[in-house]
Amino acid sequence: MSSKKKENIKSIAVIGEREIVMGYRLLGVEDTITVNDKNEAAKKMENLFASHKYNLIIASQFVQESLSQLTRSKIESSIDPLVIFMPALQGTIHEESIAALAKRVLGISIKTGK
Repeated sequence: MSSKKKENIKSIAVIGEREIVMGYRLLGVEDTITVNDKNEAAKKMENLFASHKYNLIIASQFVQESLSQLTRSKIESSIDPLVIFMPALQGTIHEESIAALAKRVLGISIKTGK
């Protein structure tokens, strides 16, 4: 494989609480980051996002809540890398509809039957 092609290969990263990160590590995701407090979570998430090393970043809801509103908006509207936030393991889970996800990530509206 040429060095130019190798430079374009990106991977997946997971950032969040230990329980979430360990599950992905068991599935074979190598780039996993465990965070324990909101300052650490925000800083590491911003570094991951800015690194341009990943096609996909999976982050916990805890990480999402640690970000400033400006940073969160920038990250949520990105498609390279695509960032997916996992709901909290405890408490109420807020599901995002497929239509809302498509609108947020792809910028397209999906007409529903309602």
